Amino acid sequence: MEFTRRETLAIGAGAAALAVLPIRGMASVDEEIADFTGGAEVVEGGVTLTAPEIAENGNTVPISFDAPGAVAVRIIATGNPSPKVATVNFGPLAGNQSCALRIRLARTQDVLAIAKMADGSFKSAKVAVKVTIGGCGG
Repeated sequence: MEFTRRETLAIGAGAAALAVLPIRGMASVDEEIADFTGGAEVVEGGVTLTAPEIAENGNTVPISFDAPGAVAVRIIATGNPSPKVATVNFGPLAGNQSCALRIRLARTQDVLAIAKMADGSFKSAKVAVKVTIGGCGG
C-alpha cells in the first residue's frame, strides 16, 4: 500500500493531534464530586436549591441556589451522560452567593448543588426533578 505525500502528512497531523489533545471519558457522579471537593467530606445542608418538581421540557429546566458564605458552587445532574452542569465562582466583592440558571436534564433525576465554603468545608443540597415527555406526566 502506497501513500501520497499529502496522505502521509494528513495521517501524521492526525496522530500528532491525538497525542496532544486530552482524551477524557465520561465521568461518573462520584468522580465529579471528588474532582470538586478533593475527596473532602460533604455535609448536607447550608445550601438552598430550588428546582421544579416536574419539568415539562428537559431542555430548559430552571433552577436556582443560595449558598451564603460560598466561594464556589458546582451543579451536578446525576442522570445526565456528563453529570457536571455548571460551576459558579464568587469573588470577594460578590454581594450574595446566589444564582439562577436553566439546565438541561436528559431524564428524571436528582440535581445536586455542592458549595465550597470560605472556610474550606463543603455543603450540599439535592432536589429530585421529574422530566415529563410533552407535559403528560410520563
